[in-house]
Amino acid sequence: MAEVVIWLIAFAAILFLSLKRWPSLSRSLDGMLPQPMKTGGDNSVVWSLALAMLGATALVRPVDVLMTVILLALLALIGVKLGSWAMNKVDFH
Repeated sequence: MAEVVIWLIAFAAILFLSLKRWPSLSRSLDGMLPQPMKTGGDNSVVWSLALAMLGATALVRPVDVLMTVILLALLALIGVKLGSWAMNKVDFH
């Protein structure tokens, strides 16, 4: 129960701060994201909710987040290696 309460408090705090400081946060996100994911328009609520959820989860359960990132990176690496292997086997002539 305490973990849920801590998560909710962290979520509310991050959401409040990200909505309050959206103009500077938006510029920072636009510098890091590729063109299709830019924060143009009125996406402040969507991005703030996503950041608050990720931030609260990372604060409460950091090991789970780290393990998920490692697992996704391994799957992406395997996919890239299999893709390059398959492209080498294909005869384009």
